[in-house]
Amino acid sequence: MTNSEKQQVALAHSPDYSRHRLADTVNTVLSAIPMPTNLRGQRVLLKPNFVSSRGAEIACTNPEFLRAVALWFRDSGAQVALGDSPAFGTTASVLKNHGMTPLLLDTGCKPVNFSRPVVRVVGEGISLGIAREALECDLLVNLPKLKAHNQMYMTGAVKNLFGTVVGIQKAGLHMRHGSSHDAFANILLQLPEILPDNISVIDGIEAMHRSGPMDGDRIHLGCLGGATSAVALDTALLQALELPLELSPLWRAACAGGYPGADPANLDFTLEPADAFHGSGFQAPGELNPIRFNPFRLVLSTMRRVKIALRG
Repeated sequence: MTNSEKQQVALAHSPDYSRHRLADTVNTVLSAIPMPTNLRGQRVLLKPNFVSSRGAEIACTNPEFLRAVALWFRDSGAQVALGDSPAFGTTASVLKNHGMTPLLLDTGCKPVNFSRPVVRVVGEGISLGIAREALECDLLVNLPKLKAHNQMYMTGAVKNLFGTVVGIQKAGLHMRHGSSHDAFANILLQLPEILPDNISVIDGIEAMHRSGPMDGDRIHLGCLGGATSAVALDTALLQALELPLELSPLWRAACAGGYPGADPANLDFTLEPADAFHGSGFQAPGELNPIRFNPFRLVLSTMRRVKIALRG
């Protein structure tokens, strides 16, 4: 791999989640992204950030944003589904508890839960249980929420693809391969390569900062961003937020691995430049938590996950 390849990134201002204005901006961003496939008749899976059915609404991809993206792909002739493997709860419980279900009724978007793992091997024999639902689509549309992250500094496009790993297996990967932030980042960076054709469009209109991915503070950025490269989009967002690139484990690993999109000099901003979003005041965590969970915390997390899933 080489990081000298030019990577297109589409950033656009979107001041709020008002339906008409958001539809226009989503159309602008998606129209600026080269689609890897003709959409008519294709199975498109939207992969939002549905971290928890019980956490704050700001922790999840915004429902109006999801609706606008679902309608864009539906109107482009695609068969659209929506799925995730939340840390706590299910796709259906997140939709229900955050009041999203009624907003998606007219989109024809079918909710699915990631529950059927298929083993894929990356790196030096690392097994990942990837959701069959994510592997069987024609196009995976990655729809992260822009947030600070207490383990990975910032969570954006690359980190959101970790949600294609089914259920409790994510915690197991933290335990087995969480010896360092950069080692874990190397696993995450291989996800786009084992998944079907994928693009990323991030909800950064209202972001979460200072802490995350569940307990941070709301901040207005007014940004939608999209790219075919998850790495390129994350690099662009680090620039937009005026964050030092080298403090992001994912960026360090992408740069060391020569991933296209890691070098900011090779980003081609097709709409607005990263500095158009400077001055937001976004703050990332000053010190990162360990990747590997405390075993007692893992047991408690597992019990909580089962309890929430049963409650729906």
